[in-house]
Amino acid sequence: MGMWIGRNRKARVTYGFDEIALVPGHITINPEEVDTTFSIPCKNGDALTLSIPIMASAMDGVVDVRFSIAMGKLGGIAVLNLDGVQTRYQNPDEVLAEVLSADKDHVTALLQKMYQEPVRDDLIAKRISDIKSAGGLVAVSCIPQRAEHVGPIAAEAAADLFIVQSTVSTVRHVSTKYPTLDLAHFCATMPIPVIVGNAVGYDVTLELMECGVSGVLIGVGPGAACTSRGVLGLGVPQVTATVDCAAARDAYFKKTRRYIPIITDGGMSKGGDVCKALACGSDAVMVGSAFAKAFEAPGKGYHWGMATPHANLPRGTRIHVGATGSLEQILFGPAVVDDGSQNLVGAITTCMGNVGARTIKEFQETEIIIAPSIKTEGKLFQTVQNVGMGTR
Repeated sequence: MGMWIGRNRKARVTYGFDEIALVPGHITINPEEVDTTFSIPCKNGDALTLSIPIMASAMDGVVDVRFSIAMGKLGGIAVLNLDGVQTRYQNPDEVLAEVLSADKDHVTALLQKMYQEPVRDDLIAKRISDIKSAGGLVAVSCIPQRAEHVGPIAAEAAADLFIVQSTVSTVRHVSTKYPTLDLAHFCATMPIPVIVGNAVGYDVTLELMECGVSGVLIGVGPGAACTSRGVLGLGVPQVTATVDCAAARDAYFKKTRRYIPIITDGGMSKGGDVCKALACGSDAVMVGSAFAKAFEAPGKGYHWGMATPHANLPRGTRIHVGATGSLEQILFGPAVVDDGSQNLVGAITTCMGNVGARTIKEFQETEIIIAPSIKTEGKLFQTVQNVGMGTR
């Protein structure tokens, strides 16, 4: 596979969301009659089941206790960042207000400073307890270096799902400077499901699944507030990454009869992107910037990536997306904007109906075409007027 890019060197052609389209099916289904449920396997043979295949990213401008509770009541799940301001400060709203008011030339330095405050174990337990007391599922996230310490605290506080998340996740991380996470041992000893990310390749995804994870996050650098692709030159467009990792999931299932979902993470701000991710083989999606627009989001229309506060090499920036509607509008409508950023679930069910898919599994079999003109064909007036599909 691949094309010559110079003497003795080949490169694969890869694809992102803007370069493909989904082909309508031979039959169509009433969107109200499709099944959008998504399940995460548990150790006891049960599963955490969500009515919609959407997770909110573990970003401080997106998820806090209030947002997590609201997301759970609407059928999804929001991931609380246990390395974030919610677990470093007793009153995180005061800190967030500083970030929102900072000018763009100084905000990165401010973020680096405020994330130097140590994470408090008591705040980890308190935030989880606050969400749990509202009756919803609790999902939390931390980096691999802190997982062995934080994981048991989260489990004891009755979290339902633990995510180990880094820019790039592998089973064989090599370091002589600090101890590395034994992922297989961690998954075996944690009493709750463990999802790991992020990955973009077939072999890595297969190795992660063989460690006993309950899901794999897919995507390196596509997030709206992420600058890893510019800073590091690293990443694989989400369509190709999702297809490759879905192939690993299917191979693992064929070998073990254990189905481990993959979750496309990042790069999806509109309903069409979400639909394409699912059709490319994803079982669910993790979204950040779309939810940063919710009135309930702690960032009040601002959004920054998880790697932004890195002490020496920040790989994110604060962006302004604006607060455009309620969380319910963003998930279920009614949409009051014309760019596809609201009623994400309606987009999924309508698209599933139009391709003739009754379930997410059937949706993953949708015919896909390479179509680089799909977003521009016939859309001159929208582009010139900056409306609808021409919105920048």
